[in-house]
Amino acid sequence: MNTQLASLIEKYEQRILGQRTNVKLLMAAILSGGHVLIEGVPGTGKTQMVRTLASLIGGAFQRIQFTPDLLPSDITGSTIYNMKDSSFQTLKGPIFTNILLADEINRTPAKTQAALLEAMEEKQVTIQGETYPLSDVFFVVATQNPIEFEGTYPLPEAQQDRFLFKLTIDFPAFEEEQLVLKQVVTNSYDASLVDPELDIDTFLTIRKEIEQITISDSVLRYIMEIVRKTRETESIRYGASTRAAISIGKSAQAWAYLADRDYVTPDDIKIVAKPALRHRIQLSPHVELEGSSVDQIIEELVGSVTIPR
Repeated sequence: MNTQLASLIEKYEQRILGQRTNVKLLMAAILSGGHVLIEGVPGTGKTQMVRTLASLIGGAFQRIQFTPDLLPSDITGSTIYNMKDSSFQTLKGPIFTNILLADEINRTPAKTQAALLEAMEEKQVTIQGETYPLSDVFFVVATQNPIEFEGTYPLPEAQQDRFLFKLTIDFPAFEEEQLVLKQVVTNSYDASLVDPELDIDTFLTIRKEIEQITISDSVLRYIMEIVRKTRETESIRYGASTRAAISIGKSAQAWAYLADRDYVTPDDIKIVAKPALRHRIQLSPHVELEGSSVDQIIEELVGSVTIPR
């Protein structure tokens, strides 16, 4: 693994306490070129987690608070008439950045959600018929509040499929949460932005190295057997798409790179399968009535697939 990246992850874990696995999964997602949907209650450090990542890679950061009256042009930008020189001028929106935090994405109507999701898929934005490419490093992290649904517009399953991962943010362990409390109450927490550990060009070079990580035919078959099983089991009403299989494969390469290996193992697949599948499958009604969770069903499903030698 790149030494600068190793230093970045170490500093990232020191900065974001109690979220070691989610921090590494977030890194795997951005290194894979995907996007992340985060679900967690308010006050668990989601914004700080994303802002810190942007600082560490030396990237530009923008945050959009999604509200019911937010318009697509508030995200993408618009064209205005400049009376001074009698010409039209394009004002680019906050989507023209490296890392974009879409805070509470389910609070805005489908039309505005679609404007963001289109940019995520096509890596370009159209303003008044003119198409503008986005940065080579364009990473969207959208958040949702799992305990408040009044006045929200839940993302349809087909739109959730655009996200590489869905991460769930829980409260940290007692000792870690107490340390956060102590740092803030005693004013010993440094709220300033951290210095970059690498630049965008180095980050793109690392991405190319990850593309060379070996993933054998037997591991690819293992991925497909997992994904196909989501479509065949009675516990799942709607199974995962082909995009899900691609997401597992690409994120497993990034996870192997973070583990300082040049090949993917079945254990890598097991780690990334849950965040890659939990937002892409829908449980059968009788399973939901029994109180089973999506994560529980995914664990059982992955455990039932034969591990390749």
